Amino acid sequence: MAAAHQPISMDQPAVLRFAPSPNGLLHLGHALSALENAAMARRLGGRLLLRIEDIDRTRCRPEFERAIIEDLAWLGLDFEMPPRRQSEHLATYRAALDRLDAMGLVFASFESRAELKALVAERAAAGGRPWPTDPDGAPLYAGRGAAMSAAERARRIAAGEPFALRLRMAEALARLGGPLAWTEVDETGAPASHVPADPGRWGDVVLARKEVPTSYHLSVVVDDALQGVTHVVRGQDLREATAVHRLLQALLGLPEPVYRHHRLVLGADGRKLSKSEAATGLAALRAMGVTPDEVRRQIAHGE
Repeated sequence: MAAAHQPISMDQPAVLRFAPSPNGLLHLGHALSALENAAMARRLGGRLLLRIEDIDRTRCRPEFERAIIEDLAWLGLDFEMPPRRQSEHLATYRAALDRLDAMGLVFASFESRAELKALVAERAAAGGRPWPTDPDGAPLYAGRGAAMSAAERARRIAAGEPFALRLRMAEALARLGGPLAWTEVDETGAPASHVPADPGRWGDVVLARKEVPTSYHLSVVVDDALQGVTHVVRGQDLREATAVHRLLQALLGLPEPVYRHHRLVLGADGRKLSKSEAATGLAALRAMGVTPDEVRRQIAHGE
């Protein structure tokens, strides 16, 4: 059975965090999330932390981190400094991964993306139905890594082969003492709903890769626990991922924060903004003479 989770007391001081990745410039969607965090921290009289999620060293760059800090200062937001940088805490995430591995909940997969795509097609054809997908629309893992022996796994990793370390989802769920859920709060921080969590929909999620030694899922729950985060405020695009985070919190015996998943700022095509859309970038808007108050009004109107 998994270690019991520890619901955070609503009586303790609130701690919130804004956690961008420095792999591009901030846009209006990031501004909304930062402002939502700041507003709730102010309302609850809590702390406001900045976390730099820079685990992907091939895409994250120091100049983007500097731009993030400049943009947040321009918006008039006051975060506790210095920020926590995930790249400085890889050993901490490795320790959490090792704990899961010691429970027998981690396996290695060595298939390439092309090989996995072929396996999905093969299994879908054999079953006469589409292969299941996760909430983001990606096919669930269809490889055979879970059956590999520990010796074979160690040999192939030592040989330098590319790999992903994945969670044995079925075994992880079997360790739980009961169903999972999370508390969704409103903009005041008051509990609004009790949301059932179904992490099984994600299949055998990736916890680390050869080139990136921790995943977003693993590092975010470890960081939230270590930083004492009580309220996680982020966009609706991450709502479904909360099920995986609740599972990892339960397995690792980590505190359970409350969550608020706010609306997204959409582009002209109706899709979530991306960092490649320079027209909505805060630096570009600032260069055009747009003021922070105008950005706030634009976001408030959902434009």
